[in-house]
Amino acid sequence: MTPNRCKSIRKRLLAWYRKNHRRLPWRETKDPYRIWISEAMLQQTRVETVIPYYERFLSAFPDTAALARSDLQQVLRVWEGLGYYARARNLHRAAEMVVAHFDGRVPDDPEKLRSLPGVGPYIAAAVLSIAFGRPHAVVDGNVKRVLSRLFQIEAPVNRQGSAPLFQQEADRLLHRADPGAFNQAVMELGALVCTPKSPACGRCPLNGFCGSFQSGSVSVYPVRDKKKPVPEYAIAVGVVHKKGRVLITRRKPEGLLGGMWEFPGGKIAEGESAESACRREIAEETGLFVAVGERIARVRHAYTHFKIVMDVFHCAVESGRVKLSGPVDFAWVRPGQLQDYPFPKANRKFIPLLVGDG
Repeated sequence: MTPNRCKSIRKRLLAWYRKNHRRLPWRETKDPYRIWISEAMLQQTRVETVIPYYERFLSAFPDTAALARSDLQQVLRVWEGLGYYARARNLHRAAEMVVAHFDGRVPDDPEKLRSLPGVGPYIAAAVLSIAFGRPHAVVDGNVKRVLSRLFQIEAPVNRQGSAPLFQQEADRLLHRADPGAFNQAVMELGALVCTPKSPACGRCPLNGFCGSFQSGSVSVYPVRDKKKPVPEYAIAVGVVHKKGRVLITRRKPEGLLGGMWEFPGGKIAEGESAESACRREIAEETGLFVAVGERIARVRHAYTHFKIVMDVFHCAVESGRVKLSGPVDFAWVRPGQLQDYPFPKANRKFIPLLVGDG
């Protein structure tokens, strides 16, 4: 790809973007905090899903100071339903660091910005280019797909070792005079035209430069390593009742769903019934021995790398007092109070069935 050809691609793509880009709330600002929040939310999440969460989050936490002084449980409650909760925990910790070390201003220095929890190469490049006009090329799934088709890149897009190659190509193509708009243009092209399935090549502004289009091999790209089958786990969960209240426990702050509240339970062992697993898991996690009653619901839910089938049971305390092993906190609450706590989506799927109990 010659310099003149790269220049032509930049010109065509920016012209297309200015005419066709979507009006999105984070594109109406140059505030690095707001751009940072949007980029954190947009990781592995669709734009349509993010918009209401973005607006609600900024209403609750309009700047780094507000986010830093908030309670993590409040942050998780506002974030609830968006998934990938490490993003919310990292934003909260990062806001505390920005207030403590950078006078509440999102740093425009790459090294300082990358020192913040959750800020990797992609978010750093997005914030630096869009908010500060710094020449850093972003590389996300949309960008990889556009580059792989444009330049017929054989490296699998989902292989970690391919990352430097895609970054190199993105850096080479970057419009250094207007990096923010150009980065957004490449991502927008991937989102609206150069889509994973049935790309609209006929109306692509770059089809005259696209190697895969010219050679009739668009369906070949991007190249991917075959994914392993997604495992599925059977889970048993108990809604433990006591004097009109139910028991909920809070997960450790780190790891999957860290800091979220849930009903006690866990994996069903091979050869074990769901009822036996429910009783065993509750005893192991809370120290309570319960009588397992009727099943409330069977919930199916998919996470990124695995799926669960969760059987949920009404339970009554037979003996014991709460002594936690695993969870870091517990509460006895009325069913009507469950809306005040941040819960994983799998739990939210059956919570409406409990509200009438309280």
